[in-house]
Amino acid sequence: MSFDLAQLRGAVARHGRVGRIVVVGHKGSAPREAGTSMLVWDTEQSGTIGGGALEFEAVAALRARLGGGAPFVERVPLGPARGQCCGGAVVLVHEVFGAAALAEIASGAHYVRRVEGVADRPLSIERAQVWGRNGMGAAGLVFEAGWLSEPMSIERVPVWIYGAGHVGRAIAEVLAPLSEVALTWIDTGPERFPQRPPERVRILPAKDIAAAARLATPEAHHLILTYSHALDLALCHALLGQQAASIGLIGSATKWVRFQRRLRALGHSDAQIARITCPIGDPRLGKEPQAIALGVASALVLTLRAEGASADKGRATA
Repeated sequence: MSFDLAQLRGAVARHGRVGRIVVVGHKGSAPREAGTSMLVWDTEQSGTIGGGALEFEAVAALRARLGGGAPFVERVPLGPARGQCCGGAVVLVHEVFGAAALAEIASGAHYVRRVEGVADRPLSIERAQVWGRNGMGAAGLVFEAGWLSEPMSIERVPVWIYGAGHVGRAIAEVLAPLSEVALTWIDTGPERFPQRPPERVRILPAKDIAAAARLATPEAHHLILTYSHALDLALCHALLGQQAASIGLIGSATKWVRFQRRLRALGHSDAQIARITCPIGDPRLGKEPQAIALGVASALVLTLRAEGASADKGRATA
């Protein structure tokens, strides 16, 4: 969990002044952990800090301040103050951002600012900055003596979805909010996409989507689920001819047997074809679009977070 400057800039560009709520501390049982954040604007929101009544009242309080004002800290005992069964307590920081405020935020390892309290930075905040500058990857969110330091969002992993049908829409809705994913969504025409796609998704209509796949960088993960077996095969053929982190194909066991035969006829070896995972998802969850999306997303997220944890461990021990 991190401060996603790119996401915030996009939200401000679309909606004007945007509020952000971040959980900076919690004790006992709480809906979400420190580092969880959400964005709020005049009529809608993106993300969640959980908690039902906690979020409802926090959002209302921040919306009332979208016109301007300094950051403020809210300390909420969930049981007495909100009548929630969690019984714990959370500390929230509320901030409002416009174009001018965003222009003052420099890209870097951490975003540090004073939200209340003393003028001097505590040692823990200074330490977080040093770790960030040295690439040690050790400091997460730090909130002490009114100062807040959050790690800036790392470069997101590209994920390309081909197909805006029921399954594509379900997968996009699940993956789009994840901070570690940069989602590109492709289909053969703009009419194929929902009128209001999820936030932070790059929509790419392309008549020749197999040719469009060549625009993907080598570290991209690909999910193929178009309305046409011919398009699916063309995409498999194209992606086997380039570097990719992973390739997933929707389909039955019978479809996969046929595709393997056709891909061999197109000149691909069994070792190359084995780069494709088919079917995608977890068959134990069912065949509904949402069930497939859950299976696909969970497998991808576990992979990405395992890779991220391994990279952080390597930096910390270097």
